[in-house]
Amino acid sequence: MKRSSKREKQFAVCVNNKGYEASLETGKLYRVIPDPEAASHGYIRVFDESGEDYGYSVDRFFPLEVPEALEQALAPHPSTMRRSNGTR
Repeated sequence: MKRSSKREKQFAVCVNNKGYEASLETGKLYRVIPDPEAASHGYIRVFDESGEDYGYSVDRFFPLEVPEALEQALAPHPSTMRRSNGTR
C-alpha cells in the first residue's frame, strides 16, 4: 500500500486562549486528533493542558505541518493521554 504524499496536519499552535486560559496556552504547539465530525462543526480536537482531548473552535489555532522526524520525536507516550468526549 502506497503512503499518501500529503499528510494530514497533526499539530496546531494556539493563537487565542481567551476564556480557556487554564486549558490552552497561546503560542504552544498542540497535537491534533483527527475528528471529521468535530471539523464539520468548526472545531479542532487537541490534547489540552488537562491531558485530555477536547474540541475547540478552529479559529483558536493555526495548523502546522511538521517534518515526519519531528512528528515522531513529539509522539506522546500512550499512557500520558486520556481520551474524553468533551467539547470546550
